[in-house]
Formats: sequence, structure tokens, C-alpha cells
Amino acid sequence: MEDIFSLTAAEEIEIAIRLVLATLFGAAIGYERRNADKPAGLRTLSLVAVGSALFTIISAFGFDTSDQSRVAAQIVTGVGFLGAGTILRSGVSISGLTTAATIWATAAIGMAVGSGLYIASVAGTVLILIILYVLSPGRGQEK
Repeated sequence: MEDIFSLTAAEEIEIAIRLVLATLFGAAIGYERRNADKPAGLRTLSLVAVGSALFTIISAFGFDTSDQSRVAAQIVTGVGFLGAGTILRSGVSISGLTTAATIWATAAIGMAVGSGLYIASVAGTVLILIILYVLSPGRGQEK
């Protein structure tokens, strides 16, 4: 029986690159949230991305006989709790929905990087940033 934790040096380097990329992509998204003065910023979204990537990597390399999609499903569930913590209701006003959605989307970026889907993760990061910068109400408009 092959030891599932016996990785080649090239595989270990690949894993390290995935974690670094996930951190960088999460940080890019977090930088925007921090500049927009939102509760989940640079550190939070970096951690969401790298954590999601690491869980995805563990499910791919760490378990020989399990259903790897179960880990992905649990990442989505766990991140949902983080996002829920950013949603606030005050009377009829609700805030934090975009931040919650950003946490959710950043977890998907981490999962994509962790899976080795580099082009999808770059495209997803760029699209998230475009959505946050371009479609942001009040940005670039006089108040």
C-alpha cells in the first residue's frame, strides 16, 4: 500500500505555490475591502483564501479513499457562517451582504487555487475586483 503522504519535492513545491497564490489573491480582494472600510479586510480574506486552498489540498493529497467533494462542501458551509457574521440588520436596513458574498467568493478562489485551477482563480479574482471596484455605489461619484 502506497503511503499517501509521500510527496515528491516537485509536489511539495507545487503545494507551497498554491498556498502562496491563494494568499495573494485573497489579499488583493481584502485590500479592496479594507480600503472600502468593511469589516472583513486584508487579513480575513487572505486567511479565507489560504484556508480554503489548504483544505482543498488536504482533500486531494491527504485522503486516498474518501470522497474529496465532501471537503469542498464543508468549506462552503463553514464559510457561510463567517459571512453570516458580517450581515447586520438595523431596523429595515441590512448591511454586510456584499462583504458576506465577498467572503464566499474568496473561499471559492482559494478552492480553485488549491485544486490547481490557476486560470480560473486568476479570472475569478479579477472579476471579483472589477465587481467590487466598478459596481460599487458611490465610488467615483460626487457626494
